[in-house]
Amino acid sequence: MTPPVQQIRQALRSCRRRWAPASALDAVVRLALAAPLGLALIALSGIGHRWFDILAQFTGPAFVVTVVATTVLALTRLKTAALHGLAACLALLAAAAPQWFPGGPEPEPDAPMVRLYSANLYYLNDDVAAIRASIEAANADVVVLIELGQDAAGRIDEVLEGYPHRAASIRLDQTRGPSRSVIGSRWPLTALPDHPDGLHAVATVARTPLGRLNIVGVHLTRPWPFQEQWGQISQTMALQDVVVDLNGPVVVAGDFNSVSSARIGKQVRRDLDLHPAPGFPGTWPSDVPAPLGVTIDQVYASPDLAFLSRRLGRPNGSDHRPVVTEFTRAAR
Repeated sequence: MTPPVQQIRQALRSCRRRWAPASALDAVVRLALAAPLGLALIALSGIGHRWFDILAQFTGPAFVVTVVATTVLALTRLKTAALHGLAACLALLAAAAPQWFPGGPEPEPDAPMVRLYSANLYYLNDDVAAIRASIEAANADVVVLIELGQDAAGRIDEVLEGYPHRAASIRLDQTRGPSRSVIGSRWPLTALPDHPDGLHAVATVARTPLGRLNIVGVHLTRPWPFQEQWGQISQTMALQDVVVDLNGPVVVAGDFNSVSSARIGKQVRRDLDLHPAPGFPGTWPSDVPAPLGVTIDQVYASPDLAFLSRRLGRPNGSDHRPVVTEFTRAAR
């Protein structure tokens, strides 16, 4: 019996001979591979122009697709095209690695651990049973919910059963409909003052086994179409105004509409002195396989905290996947 890989090679060679000469097909494939290579170079360039920044969001999914394509090229022995694919893979890996392997402080041995569940629920998501099941499966200590819609907000006691301490933002009535951000906790919370104008966020102080812990839930605007051209940048500056006034460890979680290695992620790391949890696999959109998703749902922490783990939570009916992170005190 012919091995499966050999069968694939024979079939693809047959198609190659039937539809195009080898040299012509090889040239077309190499031209197609210029797209992911160009995407990687744009991301690596560090250029902050908004159109470059939008393209830089997709280095992760592009890497996965290019690896698959390059593997197929190697199996069909299109050697030159496969080498071009390998170059594109390496460039994309270099571009995506900062969001997948961001580094950060080492954890303090034997320090208490806090588990946080954060999710953009999507304002039209009325599947309260799915939301509740997702939160329950995470077994988190603190829950940060972004874009909590009107129906789910009306059943908040069911959604946040077991989390008696809560804080919520004002209701946001904009183009996407009424929604709000909510933080639920097993530990006592103290709500912090309202956020600056233009920033949709909720901020609290939790009394945890780690001591005083500042928790901020945030939802930044989309990179396109803009509420304003510099919408994400100005909102991140407003978030900086919130964070700079906080005393003690800080965790900021929510929908940043940006991967941690792109323009907004770099601004958060530089100006707010926060480091991200690892960003693989992706969180949006939830109807594609997670490795092909874009990690726009982020969790950032101050230097006195260290991440222990990051994983995706159980689906909750939203177009975003939830994120479950564990963190503790950073080693001194």
